[in-house]
Amino acid sequence: MSQVKNNNCVHCGADCGKHPDVWNDLNFCCSGCQTVYQLLNENKLYNYYNLDESPGIKVETSEFGNKYAFLENEEVKEKLISFSEGEISKVKFFIPVIHCASCIWLLENLHSLNKGIKYSFVNFTKKEVDVTFDKSTISLRQLVELLSSIHYIPDLSQSLSDKKEDNQSYKKLLYKIGIAGFVFVNVMTYSLPAYFNGEPLNDKLQSVFSILSYILVIPVVLYSGNDYYISAFKNLAKKNISIDLPIALGIIVLFLVTTYEIFFTGGSGYCDSLSGLIFFLLVGKWYQGKTYEALSFERNYKSYFPIAVTKINKQIEESILLEKIVVDDELIIRNKELIPADSILIEGEGQIDYSFVTGESNPVVKKADDFIYAGGRQMGGIIKIRVKKEVNQSHLTKLWNQDKTYEKPTDSLKSLSDKISKYFTLIIIAIAGSGFVFWMIRGEMHTAVFVFTAVLIVACPCALALAIPFTFGNTMRIFGKNGLYIKNTEVIEKLSHISTIVFDKTGTLTKPNENKIAFSGKELSQLEINVIYSLAKQSTHPLSTAIVNHHNNATYINPDHFVEVSGRGIFGKVNELEIKIGSEEYVSNSTNTDGQKTSVVYVSINNEMVGFYTISNQYRDGFEQVLNSLKNNFKLNLVSGDNDSETKNLTKYFDEDKLFFNQKPGDKAEFIKALQNRGETILMTGDGLNDAGALMQSDVALTIANKIYHFSPASDAVLEADKFDKLADFVRFTKTSLNIVKLSFLISFLYNIVGIAFAITGNLSPIVAAILMPISSVSVVAFATFATRLLGKRKL
Repeated sequence: MSQVKNNNCVHCGADCGKHPDVWNDLNFCCSGCQTVYQLLNENKLYNYYNLDESPGIKVETSEFGNKYAFLENEEVKEKLISFSEGEISKVKFFIPVIHCASCIWLLENLHSLNKGIKYSFVNFTKKEVDVTFDKSTISLRQLVELLSSIHYIPDLSQSLSDKKEDNQSYKKLLYKIGIAGFVFVNVMTYSLPAYFNGEPLNDKLQSVFSILSYILVIPVVLYSGNDYYISAFKNLAKKNISIDLPIALGIIVLFLVTTYEIFFTGGSGYCDSLSGLIFFLLVGKWYQGKTYEALSFERNYKSYFPIAVTKINKQIEESILLEKIVVDDELIIRNKELIPADSILIEGEGQIDYSFVTGESNPVVKKADDFIYAGGRQMGGIIKIRVKKEVNQSHLTKLWNQDKTYEKPTDSLKSLSDKISKYFTLIIIAIAGSGFVFWMIRGEMHTAVFVFTAVLIVACPCALALAIPFTFGNTMRIFGKNGLYIKNTEVIEKLSHISTIVFDKTGTLTKPNENKIAFSGKELSQLEINVIYSLAKQSTHPLSTAIVNHHNNATYINPDHFVEVSGRGIFGKVNELEIKIGSEEYVSNSTNTDGQKTSVVYVSINNEMVGFYTISNQYRDGFEQVLNSLKNNFKLNLVSGDNDSETKNLTKYFDEDKLFFNQKPGDKAEFIKALQNRGETILMTGDGLNDAGALMQSDVALTIANKIYHFSPASDAVLEADKFDKLADFVRFTKTSLNIVKLSFLISFLYNIVGIAFAITGNLSPIVAAILMPISSVSVVAFATFATRLLGKRKL
């Protein structure tokens, strides 16, 4: 962790002055920076100092004493903690000082500072951090004190408040616009004689008007425009260059030149241009905010995706979507199904896996009347729950969006735009400075000032940064309306780069609930049918579902024991009978699958083979159309755990050497890894059950949502089953979205080139530049939004 020896603080980069704090022969500007550095050093977080030249944050340390003692109060804890099960708790903090990549990195590595912190996730735009922690190792109070000690002080008043939205900043913006507008109108009134070439004012009257204008413009500069100075200064203090820096420079230069002209040369200055500049900048900011809000893509579509659950309605089971669940509904949850809402367990034994919520995969045992949090997953037999709180689909979707268990590499396009934006400001300042020097050498001070200010104001990299989220975000919204639910915008770009598509067969290409099924073997007694039905009912696998539907008049008996082995079968004990249902290899330890022409599920009772079910495949509507459309642009493969009975049908759409049968879950994942090693970018389409490993390995994971949908967090996208025929259109449209982003980049570059060209030649006033700057961003956002919507209507 070596640093260059100088008089700058090793942690925050500030000047240490004559008497720095010294530790390990390193200089610190204060004890706070030294404390944070030691904390990072002791926990070996060396990479923190490689993110930026000055990643640290200057802190002031003090003894916290009883400052946070109130966090030990149980009522306060209940308000702050959103989840608590056993020793694991989850809390969300609003932290106003989050401002850069270093902040995100440090806050998402809190587990290295304290072993009691299991997981932390930063929402940068909302300045929020979600923390999952072990309360037996670190208490809520100690967690807040740890954050405060490294200067990420949570705003607990906002976290404890039920207030959903804070309009203070919006009101303040309107006040600033009002003051700037009032001054602009009055200053323009004083300047009317000069604008309209009326009777020239005598020197004395002109001087009075100039001083009045100057007095009026002072609050505009100091109050209305202060956000630009504060933002620029704070970023400079951290050795960052923000987009507000050139704007702040332009305003300051215009104000200083105006001051000089009015008080030292007797001129009128640029009060009209200065007040107009700030007024139009603020109006532009307000207009941008309203426009982005109107075009916002992050709304209800993101709070919905097609998870269905089984509801008990007058002793009859029916499948309903989450949105139709109400408090006190009784639901049946099968093995590996998601708990959709905070509930009470009323029947069965819960083995709840909260890894989707907390990252901890150890199942928690639940008994009757125990409370179960939404987002948990049952890992045993059927349980019955009663809903105690309304379903919060946005909460479940947020868990999905933030889940890092299956995190894959981020997109390259966004990092490219970030790099462009980073150097853009420096280039613009250099151009503005060059223009100022050029016109000053020519003796045209008025033009030099206008050129310098106009260049700084008119150039804006915002459009670059906004093109990606608005284009891909609107693509997500359009996909959602058409039945494809995307985890986040990064998935859109990954989809556009797909070269190979790998399909599973059962439950993906075939309809799980429309099978022809027959049993061969010894004649089953009613009791044997009942126990087979009862065990199969525990599983959501398509073949188990087919057996349950076949015996829909059987009597359900609660199993004493149940285990599901991925890709092989299920085992359990029902009414003192030991039942095995699954592949021949699993049920009888035989590997003879020759001659099978349909899907076959074997059954043994008390270790004696009693027969097998033959289940014919019914392919999805549009199956032929989708595969014929995809094979022209992509390499298609099929990997299935089923036998090769469908080879003849499938060779019409797949090359014979691209069909792989009798594949175990691990085989599927290894197959995809081998393709990736050959440079292929893989879309894996599966049912989310036996395919979890393959979905995790793939570049993009797509699951099909049937009427009863088993949600898999490993999936990047969920497609409604009846929209399967649009799969090829969805994949192609991601390439269209990528082209829209590239075109938006081009529009932004052209705008900046033309705008700077006019400004540098003295043909653009600062006021016009202030009007054009927000229009450029809004126009690119509008183009990206409406182009995506228009093409979406045509192509989907």
